[in-house]
Amino acid sequence: MKLGIGTYCYMWAIGFKFGDKEARPANPMSAMGLLTRAKQLGVHLVQYGPNLPLATLSDAELDAIAANGRAWGVEFELATRGLETDHLERQVKLLRRLGGSLLRTIPELEGKPAEAAVIPAYLQAILPLLKRENVKLGIENGKLPAREVAWALDQVASPFTGVVLDTANSLAVPEGWRHVTEVLAPYTICLHHKEFIVQRVWHMMGFTVEGRPAGRGQVDTRWLLETLDKAGAHYNVILEVWPPEEPRLQDTIETEDRWVIESIHYLRQFIKD
Repeated sequence: MKLGIGTYCYMWAIGFKFGDKEARPANPMSAMGLLTRAKQLGVHLVQYGPNLPLATLSDAELDAIAANGRAWGVEFELATRGLETDHLERQVKLLRRLGGSLLRTIPELEGKPAEAAVIPAYLQAILPLLKRENVKLGIENGKLPAREVAWALDQVASPFTGVVLDTANSLAVPEGWRHVTEVLAPYTICLHHKEFIVQRVWHMMGFTVEGRPAGRGQVDTRWLLETLDKAGAHYNVILEVWPPEEPRLQDTIETEDRWVIESIHYLRQFIKD
């Protein structure tokens, strides 16, 4: 097991746009900047997601990332969205160029959530390439109920497919993180550790969900890791953080980095590499 960071540790520093709202830092974090931050934090795993797509980089930039990763002892994973075979083939090729062996995807088709019934066929279509390249493909939870994800993976029953377990995403289904962990633990090949807290609003008619640094929310990390281990899961842990927006973007970016540092320090009591 290794502890790593991903591009969703630094959403605010990288920048993003949703609908008519956006956050655009003056000097956004680059792919090399994330790798350099991993070295500074003393972690040896980086997962690049679609909010900082490596496919847009030049060959020289990709070669530099791969070379620095080797020199600094950092392994790479990729995260994408979609089940389309041609898209996944390109992502596997990019992953192998970096020497990585795990690809995460969100089960979507043409940008919309895919039904569980169609997932096995798409996994079967990419399976020969996964076997040939020795790459594991992980479906991230959060779009479907956990038992439907487990059912889809059971239809394929391959060690090259599994789950990227996220501790917060399934709140949108809605399902609690403990239930999702218990159902998907045997399939887990990567863990997204995302700390959060659910609180009632002042008038008691509703709830808010907010991120927290690891160890300061409602995720029981010890129980989480022990449950995965008891299920025989073999996985790395990728930290993700959800810092709330502050009045100034730069203040939010600074909070984000403090949360990452604090979270890495907390998780090191469980994950020594």
